Amino acid sequence: MKPMLIAAALCLSAAPLAAQDQAVTYPYDGSFDDATFAVENAIVGKGLVIDHVSHTGEMLARTARDVGSDVEIFRAADVFLFCSAVVSRKMMEADPMNIAHCPYSIFVTDIEGEVSVGYPTYPDGPMQEVQSLLDEITQSALDGF
Repeated sequence: MKPMLIAAALCLSAAPLAAQDQAVTYPYDGSFDDATFAVENAIVGKGLVIDHVSHTGEMLARTARDVGSDVEIFRAADVFLFCSAVVSRKMMEADPMNIAHCPYSIFVTDIEGEVSVGYPTYPDGPMQEVQSLLDEITQSALDGF
């Protein structure tokens, strides 16, 4: 293979993931407040404790002018951070470096009036159990917990 083709192949393989490869999202039929309430209840309903709620949308809106932007990214966006002692132990016993994926998160966004609920994707292997858990919680929120 010619050096130029090798370099091009390396650049393509190192390209960032497309958004759809980084997260799974579902439209939510309701308001942002209803969606955050549903997600919170779905997480707690699984017996999990929410460690933190990051109000990312508020932070971006509050700091936009400070960073020289007038772009509204989200009307609202919250990220719920939590862990499962059972699942986390299993994941880290499989590979201690799975700590990089902890805590787990589910986010709610309102982009131009379209509310969505989603979660990040995880690598193949043991972390798919976490992804299944996140999808189960998300589906519960979408169904009205």
